[in-house]
Amino acid sequence: MAIVPYLLAFLPLCDAEVGMHDWNVVVSVRSDCYRWVRQRLREYARVDHTDYYNILALRVEDPDAFIEELCRATVADPRLRDCLARAMPAPHTFLFQTAEEFEQRAQQAVAHFLPALGGKTFYVRMHRRGFRGTLASQKLEQSLDKYLLENLAAGGTPGHVRFADADAVVVIETVGQWAGVALVTRALWARCPFVDPE
Repeated sequence: MAIVPYLLAFLPLCDAEVGMHDWNVVVSVRSDCYRWVRQRLREYARVDHTDYYNILALRVEDPDAFIEELCRATVADPRLRDCLARAMPAPHTFLFQTAEEFEQRAQQAVAHFLPALGGKTFYVRMHRRGFRGTLASQKLEQSLDKYLLENLAAGGTPGHVRFADADAVVVIETVGQWAGVALVTRALWARCPFVDPE
């Protein structure tokens, strides 16, 4: 795969084309808590129902700040802590229709994390909802691992793919034709266990 020039990788995305799919946080809820969590999260964000089981999509002003606030809230509210299966910020988002378009836009999105990944260990993890048979999660994870490794090496800050005790995980969430990308550091995962890249 040809290396996309480092600076070109930062071409603007249409961040979900600002429309009905303008989400920037994805939340997975335990089955017996769905309605309660949806109402509880409305204290912080716009919360949308999705077509996928126990998956909520949120729009917040600042995804990273929201996650920190949610982390504090789960400490104060054990029910919220127990009801949240996962919550993932998605500061970089895009829409796609085909596997080819997904891969191109995913490369542009994960390129935002190149400065943070220099000299670090990492891997890519994808959580796909929809496009079954069109998006091959493992193949795309490996392709994006390679893309990041090549660009880090080209920039003089080589990184390494490592699954055990990695410094960070690049997480890709898809909900139908929407995708969001996050960088989960080991420190963030330890501090906020619901920010679980797996």
